Amino acid sequence: MKSLTDPSQALSSGLTKIRTEFHVPDGFPAEVMAAAEAAARRVPNQHADRTDMPFVTLDPATSTDLDQAFSIEASGSDLLLRYAIADVAWFVEDGDAIDLEAWTRGETFYLPDGKAGLYPPALAEGAASLLPDGPRPAVIFTVRVAEDGAAKLDGAERAIIRSRAKLAYDSVKASDVPAGFAEMARRMAMNEKRRGASRVDPPEQEVERLADGTFRLSFRPLLQSEQDNAALSLAANIAIADAMFAHKTGLFRVMSGPDASKVQRLRNAAQALDLSWPASTSLRDYQRTLDPADPKQAALMLEIRRAGNGASYQPYQEGVVPWHEAMAATYAHATAPLRRLADRYVVRCALAIANGQPVPQPVTDAFTKLPKVMGRADSRASQINHAAIDLAEAVMLRGREGETFKAVVTDFVDHGVRVQLADMPVVATVKATGIRQGDSLTLRLASADPDQRSIVFEPV
Repeated sequence: MKSLTDPSQALSSGLTKIRTEFHVPDGFPAEVMAAAEAAARRVPNQHADRTDMPFVTLDPATSTDLDQAFSIEASGSDLLLRYAIADVAWFVEDGDAIDLEAWTRGETFYLPDGKAGLYPPALAEGAASLLPDGPRPAVIFTVRVAEDGAAKLDGAERAIIRSRAKLAYDSVKASDVPAGFAEMARRMAMNEKRRGASRVDPPEQEVERLADGTFRLSFRPLLQSEQDNAALSLAANIAIADAMFAHKTGLFRVMSGPDASKVQRLRNAAQALDLSWPASTSLRDYQRTLDPADPKQAALMLEIRRAGNGASYQPYQEGVVPWHEAMAATYAHATAPLRRLADRYVVRCALAIANGQPVPQPVTDAFTKLPKVMGRADSRASQINHAAIDLAEAVMLRGREGETFKAVVTDFVDHGVRVQLADMPVVATVKATGIRQGDSLTLRLASADPDQRSIVFEPV
């Protein structure tokens, strides 16, 4: 981790420029804010009282837009996951001002100095968020997880819940979470292995705002608590996807895997990094053995992620099995409706299916339009994230032109190689030839320009 020294406020002004360049919304129109304030006062009257259930939330410490709360109980040899998802649809009606604005955004956009929410704070960080300061309306999905990790949707209902605690990834203790939390994660991991899933979670560059107002650029691996918590969403999303597919409706998250040429390129990368990858071991099996704490293995994990073809959304199509290669399953997004537009419609669909009701026509109609809207939003979010990282790298290195840095080659790109600095969380592209993946280089910093969000290194 590296704290950024920025006395000239280049990072702050650069983030302002990014917001302008990528048209990041600044607040909400007055009519949307007014509609949200009115919606926040709606009194739930279609919800069962489940305030006696011991729900908790687990998120980053600073998060206030809490989509999910959970409780877990044993049912014979099975585990029952009660997964409460923020009932955004209770507050947002089809075609109202809040809904129309959300369709222009698609998702929440995150920057180091703040976010541009999908919904106004009165809902996303207030009435609809599953904070522990009072009862909240939610949709509770009951997911039955067998000993082998197979997940099935047992039911869904609108309910009033009360979270017992707002837990944080970096401070949660085993005694804080419901009994069965770790076992649930173990079962889902075992099931992933049995399916041949190939999810890759390498450390990623992240620009973080600290409590004192400064920023930090780092490679941050997932904490164990984050990985375990992700297992709950995985169980729910797979169970909901299976239920939608069985009823011949829904919106799915799909992704194809790398082709044979890309797999061979990854094998070459592993060899260059001096990593042993037996010829008889598939990519799926091999990548589950990689340790993100090891720099060389983390570098290969990043290359595996880049080799993927990217995920997208796909509505139900007769005769087509929607497939997510990394999950090795039919998969959907349902568990973050405060942050992703599509999830609100998937929740409504699954709620109807679980209760033997027809899927509302506005939901079915939305499934055909959402892939384009969500694809555009995902692309925009990715561009914003990359721009913020490029800016932070340039700010970190400004003034050090002429200095030399040790680096490792991680991949080949057009007209050069991609490198990772040995002592700083910086990834750069260098024009060089006759170099192999895994080679160590000494580089001289030629320029670092925060205004252009660019850094240029030259081989020594």
